[in-house]
Amino acid sequence: MDSIWIYIIVGFVAQIIDGALGMAYGVFSNSLLLAFGIPPAVSSASVHFAETFTTLISGVSHFKLGNVDKSLFKKLVVAGVIGAVVGTYILSNIDGNKIKPFIGIYLLLMGIRILFKVINMHKHSDEKITKRRHFAFLGLVGGFLDAIGGGGWGPVVTATLVSDGKNPRKTIGSVNAAEFFVTVSTVITFTVFLTAFNWTAAFGLLIGGGVAAPLAALVTKKVPTKALMTMVGCLITFVSLRMIILSI
Repeated sequence: MDSIWIYIIVGFVAQIIDGALGMAYGVFSNSLLLAFGIPPAVSSASVHFAETFTTLISGVSHFKLGNVDKSLFKKLVVAGVIGAVVGTYILSNIDGNKIKPFIGIYLLLMGIRILFKVINMHKHSDEKITKRRHFAFLGLVGGFLDAIGGGGWGPVVTATLVSDGKNPRKTIGSVNAAEFFVTVSTVITFTVFLTAFNWTAAFGLLIGGGVAAPLAALVTKKVPTKALMTMVGCLITFVSLRMIILSI
């Protein structure tokens, strides 16, 4: 799979999904790169390299459109960076695929929980915080799993916050904006411990994702809350089931 156009298409679709729903760029891209025969560590490194640019464009777009909760953003960034560095170091030394079934089970529960909330939403209900969450710890876990699994920051952090009752638009915007810093720290750590990148894949994903990022942020702002929650829940459920099945 040497054609850069294939990776451009993958990057565009992945960023539309990630920018609009706050998740799945890494999961979607990484799963396809693995299917193309690229080794897990190299695949994760290449995806994260592309994400340094796509997440920057996405984050700026969300800030400009007012999709970011600055307080939540700050809490997620610091912890997420620490988790990403630790996860990247471990991935450089062990097989990250071993923990994917556990990630899949967690995401499946989150997806079902979100869909259950959608079913029970009142027609005119506003944001309702149903549970307090230690955001720093969530960012730490999200950054760690993202580096280990080649993707997972959005599914873990966004899924948890939305399932807790956080406003989907603000959550998606904040998580996407914080992801840039998490991704940069991952790439720097990969550069130190792993020098192998698939540059054709990396640049293809970068180009496709860069074009899609502003469009995806606009989708987040325009789509109604209930519809957004439904899409998030369905996407998480699909991704988690696929991850569990492939792991088995």
